[in-house]
Amino acid sequence: MGDRAKLMREEKIFKLFLRFSIPAILGMIVQSLYNIVDRIFIGNIPLVGGLAISGIGVVLPITFIIMGFGMLFGIGSGANISIKLGQNKKDDAERIFGAGFFMLAAAGVAITVFGLIFLEQIVNLYGADDTIRVYAKDYLRIILYGNIFNTIAFGLNNIIRAEGNAKIAMYTMLVGAITNTVLDPILIYGFNMGVSGAAWATIIAQFASFVWTMSYFVTGKSILKLKKEYIRYSNSLVLKIMSIGASPFAMQVAGSVVGILMNQSLSTYGGSLAIGAYAAINSVVTLFFMPIFGMNQGLQPIIGFNYGAKNFRRVREALNVGLISATAVCVVGFLFVQIMPEVFINFISKDPEIRTMGVEGIKRFMLMMPVIGTQIISANFFQAIGKAQKSFILSMLRQVILLIPLILILPNFFGLMGIWTAVPIADFIATAVTAVVLIAEMKNLHRDELQYREERKDQIEENVEKKLGASL
Repeated sequence: MGDRAKLMREEKIFKLFLRFSIPAILGMIVQSLYNIVDRIFIGNIPLVGGLAISGIGVVLPITFIIMGFGMLFGIGSGANISIKLGQNKKDDAERIFGAGFFMLAAAGVAITVFGLIFLEQIVNLYGADDTIRVYAKDYLRIILYGNIFNTIAFGLNNIIRAEGNAKIAMYTMLVGAITNTVLDPILIYGFNMGVSGAAWATIIAQFASFVWTMSYFVTGKSILKLKKEYIRYSNSLVLKIMSIGASPFAMQVAGSVVGILMNQSLSTYGGSLAIGAYAAINSVVTLFFMPIFGMNQGLQPIIGFNYGAKNFRRVREALNVGLISATAVCVVGFLFVQIMPEVFINFISKDPEIRTMGVEGIKRFMLMMPVIGTQIISANFFQAIGKAQKSFILSMLRQVILLIPLILILPNFFGLMGIWTAVPIADFIATAVTAVVLIAEMKNLHRDELQYREERKDQIEENVEKKLGASL
């Protein structure tokens, strides 16, 4: 704990950012391959690849909600733990850990039971028609079987990052992604299991990640201990966890709602294969956004710890490093997509209709990518410093307040192109508003820094006077 605290307080921010973010970025890129690998193998199944990938496209928004519960209790726990460690309150951090673990397990079980009971209604709600329903149901049913392992592993990985152990967190995702990649062709083609094989490969990989994360905490390698007496429901701790985790959770739920509307609009204006085109586009978008999410994960413990320790200069410096780095990655991704969109889409699916719609769509879909890194990093910044309400509002601005009305309105005038255009419009407006809110917060942070310096100065002068009085 002492070495970690010294590192957080004294190491140069850029070096600290690289130390924490590079493993997280690599891990997130590998994590994105989870779904991309599935879609590549599924999209190339002979005769049914186009319809099968459309079926997986229906399931994708459902997985947003499933992952959202891991974020609600995992990210919420991790952010609170970082702040408590910055305040040198390890026991409080372990209490939060215990309550978070309890809620992760409970959520995992509840989602599985609910999902299996209402499986038919869920896939219908998310836009499955008669041509792709069977693929969506087969895939989702199996994913739900292993959901508890995925939810716990995802949540615990955020707590590992909160401790500052970014490499172990990266290895967690590597274990899962490599297992999934190896098993996909074996089960899909070797055992002729098709879509079901891809789902089984995924949940076996998730179980491997679960075993890895649990072994980290039970073998004494971690700073925090998972104490039996702390693994319980605590109303105050769960509310504290959810207050921060609510923002990423809401983003996932919003993404799921957007997915319902997107699938319904795509089916109306482009047919079931348009859903497959969106799945292909989303795979590429995810691949480029994962480095930004990795940066967020690397920044979160740095910002949270130093904010808790009232080292505001380092908080600002970490934010600036994140904003510049995220913008650079987004600009590179934008150029790649605009110059060679067909390379990415062709890699996901060989279906000619999916390729045509995907190439046209992705160029428009990612028009505002150069600026969106600012919005993602800034929303995470408010989460890291415990200002959950602002983080929540900024997250909802892009995904709900702006995007949903645009998806409902624009296709009436521009058809399929209106669906693709809704995203960059929402991105631009959300980024502009976020920038205004962030500038105001920087002024507040500067004011807090000046106030803290004055308090420290008064405290030092008081201590000096006491020592002089004692010596006399």
